[in-house]
Amino acid sequence: MYLFHFPLIWYNKKSLIFLQGDFRYQIQYNWVSLENISPNIQLAVISSEDQRFLEHLGFDFEAIQRAIRYNEKSNKGIRGASTISQQTAKNLMLWHGQNWLRKGLEVPATMLLELTWSKKRILEVYLNIAEFGNGIFGVEAASRYYFKKSAKNLSQNEAALLAAVLPNPIIYKVNKPSLLVRKKQTWILRQMGNLGTEYLSHL
Repeated sequence: MYLFHFPLIWYNKKSLIFLQGDFRYQIQYNWVSLENISPNIQLAVISSEDQRFLEHLGFDFEAIQRAIRYNEKSNKGIRGASTISQQTAKNLMLWHGQNWLRKGLEVPATMLLELTWSKKRILEVYLNIAEFGNGIFGVEAASRYYFKKSAKNLSQNEAALLAAVLPNPIIYKVNKPSLLVRKKQTWILRQMGNLGTEYLSHL
């Protein structure tokens, strides 16, 4: 069974763990349609990762400029500015890492998604392929693993916690949230309130 099919490119879901080079974890994955994913987690990931998701064409240049200014002044680590569209393109078609070749290929891959898919479809695929822990792919698998429930029943707090570990779920843990993760969870909950659930009606 294939995880996803895209013109010229496809991934067998059983092979994803090998593509990532980690053989210690059994892959956990269940595809669900966006209609079966709680609006709470949809809004949480948008609030956390890409609040201009509906406005941009794949790249948030305002966020990129802010990240550049922050990185020039800060010694606390690198701040990224990847949109949900960019992260989806990377997870589908490219390898992990920060080298210039991969970043360069990310541009046409993201443009291709934006030209061929609706925002709703991009969000649906993102939520189904994002990693939420070692070998845990997609919000359905994550919801069942961490909260023993379907993704359609996630509460706001649970959704914000899942979103808080993105895009680095190997460093930040849902089941062992650090103070930083808890602070981000609280921030995401505030942002969800600011955006409002009506935001999703425009997808």
